[in-house]
Amino acid sequence: MSTVLVVEDDPVLRETLVYNLKGHQFTVEAVSDGLAALEAARRFRPDLILLDLMLPRLDGVEVCRILRQEMSVPILMLTARDDEIDRVIGLEIGADDYITKPFSMRELMARVKANLRRERLRSEAAAAPEPAASGVIQLGNLALDLARREVRLDGKPLLLTPKEFELLSFLVQHRGHALTRMDLLDQVWGWEYPGGTRTVDVHMHGLREKIEVDPTHPVRIVTVRGAGYRFEG
Repeated sequence: MSTVLVVEDDPVLRETLVYNLKGHQFTVEAVSDGLAALEAARRFRPDLILLDLMLPRLDGVEVCRILRQEMSVPILMLTARDDEIDRVIGLEIGADDYITKPFSMRELMARVKANLRRERLRSEAAAAPEPAASGVIQLGNLALDLARREVRLDGKPLLLTPKEFELLSFLVQHRGHALTRMDLLDQVWGWEYPGGTRTVDVHMHGLREKIEVDPTHPVRIVTVRGAGYRFEG
């Protein structure tokens, strides 16, 4: 169960955020000012922070600047202002995302989940196979040249669509990890992509047709029942 720290001085919005996050099975702690945010983040060690920009005692920019020096937790900034300079400052000091009030809870929850997925996938990427000195990842008779965006099977060039290449590259770089359709949709297409997860299945089918000996019984890209897919090699 993921943990979220809510830092918001408006009591109505703060309680609304807490209520909705708990409804999505998050463990939540909430505070109303910047100094309390620093103390809570250090003690609570949340998986994600929802941080209001305009706060008493210490504003959100300073809170973000301080926390970014101490921890890599995803920070999603909330603000009632729509000035581009605010967004730029927030992102330059280390915020991971930015949403302007008023916002829908549906959009906020989508962003929270997308940022948590990205953080989880970043940590999993550390276990990915490293490219050789040539910049090529070699997996049996399958070779991926990430820099040149080329794939070879049995030494012969394999023609992939741009999305098939991005999908295969992401799978390979998270080899051995079960990836949900939402993981793949978020990272390959972008979380705001209007299409559904069926898009992932369609592209996965096409990819299997090209890299599997028997696409009906895949051994490289296996289905993880109830979850999504996993690249085995």
